[in-house]
Amino acid sequence: MTQQDVETLRQRHEALVAAEPKLRIRDRAQRLGVTEAELVAAGCGLVSKQLGGTAQELFRDLGTLGAVMALSRNDNAVHERHGAYTGIEAEGPMGIVLGPDIDLRMFFGSWRHFYAVTENGRESIQFFDKAGDAVHKVYKTDATDAAAWQAYIDRHAVDAIAPVTIEPVVATQEADVPADGDAFRTHWRGLKDTHDFFSMLRQFKVSRLGALRTAGQDLAQQVNDIAVETVLHRAAETGLPIMCFVANRGIVQIHTGPVKKLVRTGPWFNVLDPSFNLHLNTEAVVSSWVVNKPTVDGWVTSLELYGASGELIVQFFGERKPGKPELAEWRALLQSLCPVALAA
Repeated sequence: MTQQDVETLRQRHEALVAAEPKLRIRDRAQRLGVTEAELVAAGCGLVSKQLGGTAQELFRDLGTLGAVMALSRNDNAVHERHGAYTGIEAEGPMGIVLGPDIDLRMFFGSWRHFYAVTENGRESIQFFDKAGDAVHKVYKTDATDAAAWQAYIDRHAVDAIAPVTIEPVVATQEADVPADGDAFRTHWRGLKDTHDFFSMLRQFKVSRLGALRTAGQDLAQQVNDIAVETVLHRAAETGLPIMCFVANRGIVQIHTGPVKKLVRTGPWFNVLDPSFNLHLNTEAVVSSWVVNKPTVDGWVTSLELYGASGELIVQFFGERKPGKPELAEWRALLQSLCPVALAA
């Protein structure tokens, strides 16, 4: 963008905010036909500083900040987790944060634009991908080490904000049906780890939703779209610990533990606990599936919600770790949603 382009965008943004003051920045960007990164870089309704260095360098340094709020989202689910960044590994194209509070899997290949942002008095560190979409945000809270936060900004800020160059993300070509359904099903039943599921999809060049539709009901069953509320209410009532995964193309953010306070606000179904918030647009859910995968520790079941384009919105598992079998209470809960018995 030229300086004139920036000024024009700011004026258009101000007019939109005046007309619709409750719109969030992601929605404002869509209305204006630009990306969220472009709004941040142009200082539309906020103050921003560009951060230099690689995503890996910036991520490794997040451990200095103390307690913060980590936010990752896609179009229809927002995952917020309070805690500190510990157990950070961010050297190559993939990274991990494996702390007791913040649990992340990062895929750095598309990460491009990084900023320190102050908006309405709220401070954050924001990571965007090459398409200008937000991948991950880190928010300063009352529990954050304020001196460490400022020192982080001072270490990484650059003198001027460079123009945002947008590179469209090319979608992977995937089939709706595996070419060899019998071989695919045999491969699925031979899985040893849930993490091998994605590599199986790539091997057979099939979409995730296409895989579920063709696997057979003992491995994947479509269930009623109110299943997510049934599962979360049952977990809250019984104290059943769960795992909640929300992902976009650059990150997966995971909550492990109980959920307690559940609140419906219009189309959004929310978990509003002190350390974990989930905001789920249930009106965007087109199909819900119970998915059943074999592992060396026994069968592992998940509830998965998909949107109109076949995109995965959110996944839920029972709390588990490698080397431990799935919680029997979780297995029974998901089986109760299914009209047909799952493979066991």
